[in-house]
Amino acid sequence: MRILMFGRGVIATVYGWALERAGHEVEFYVRPGRAAAYGGAVDLDLLDTRRRPWGQRVVEKWPVRYREELAPDHDFDLIVLSVQHHRLAEAAAFLAPRVGAATVLVFGNLWAEPTAAIGALPLDRVAWGFPQAGGGFGADGVLRGALLPQAVFGTLDRPPTDREQAVRRVFREAGFRPREKPDFRGWLWVHFAFNAGVHTQGLKLGSLAELAGSTRAFREALLTGRELLPLLEARGVDLRRHRGGVVGLRAPAWLTAPLLAWLTAHFAPLRVNFEAQSDPGTEEPREICRDTLAEARRLGVAVPRLEAAEPTFAREGEARPSAV
Repeated sequence: MRILMFGRGVIATVYGWALERAGHEVEFYVRPGRAAAYGGAVDLDLLDTRRRPWGQRVVEKWPVRYREELAPDHDFDLIVLSVQHHRLAEAAAFLAPRVGAATVLVFGNLWAEPTAAIGALPLDRVAWGFPQAGGGFGADGVLRGALLPQAVFGTLDRPPTDREQAVRRVFREAGFRPREKPDFRGWLWVHFAFNAGVHTQGLKLGSLAELAGSTRAFREALLTGRELLPLLEARGVDLRRHRGGVVGLRAPAWLTAPLLAWLTAHFAPLRVNFEAQSDPGTEEPREICRDTLAEARRLGVAVPRLEAAEPTFAREGEARPSAV
């Protein structure tokens, strides 16, 4: 299968590497001028846990192929669209007239209504998924991170189409274990809220790397996430369908915070993931917190911990109205 990874971010690179290793022909679409800047190879230092629970370390220089143009008559079978949630509308607008015959896998965070978030992308060509990998590019240009064996896929309360089943098959044959979420909209929003809680503490400390191993920080992250549950219900999420996703927020923080702290300090896949996210200038955590707080204000849901954390993510000079 011919696969186009949209952009050369962490998720696109990690999964592009895994899919090429499975025998697929992988290219990256990048903005004009970026190919020369990136160079012809990516330095990887990955912990791949698809076959071993504690992972297999992969250190290699991976040759990659870029393209800076995308004509509507291209011959790609699958386009993997994994961008930061606040960049999705721009990316979808670019891709909409260039989809060709491909399926587009939207593979990442969402806080908007999914069908609205993809704009003019043809809905019958779209598959929905969420990566189970993470990491970051270091100052030396090396991509360090971890790749988990699961890959989350979902639908908007209907059975998967033939195109969606084909995407799952590609990942399954590459050694991943697909996990199905029939209410993918609700699952994404629960995950987004959990992330908002975690990022408030990462921003306070400087980065997610500083959060690893801190029981106190995880306690505050969990309590911040817990106060977002009424916001999810106000948005129409049936939390009964996502018991597994919210159990960590509803459980006593004195019990779950030490467990998360231990896992991020000692369980290699999580530790590597957190340690690699050390850049204090990363914008996505701030955008997640801003958008979550803006929605709480719009709906009149009190979120005092998120409000208190606002100085760490508000734009300079941004007005800070009180919660309703």
